[in-house]
Amino acid sequence: MFKVDLNSDLGESFGAYKMGMDEEILKFVSSVNVACGFHAGDPCVMDKTLNLAKQNGVCIGAHPSYPDLLG
Repeated sequence: MFKVDLNSDLGESFGAYKMGMDEEILKFVSSVNVACGFHAGDPCVMDKTLNLAKQNGVCIGAHPSYPDLLG
């Protein structure tokens, strides 16, 4: 039997700026990549996203990036 891994990038909020609907998406995916570079996310958002993924039994991966926050 085949299984499909439905993956999503999450944790892209930054400070007071909320991006996406991470809590809702976690109900439908089997794995996530958490933003942990410079273009999105911050340490508090990373921690919250990791905890939410863990609570939902979702596999966790890293989504690193270059420091291109300003484009």
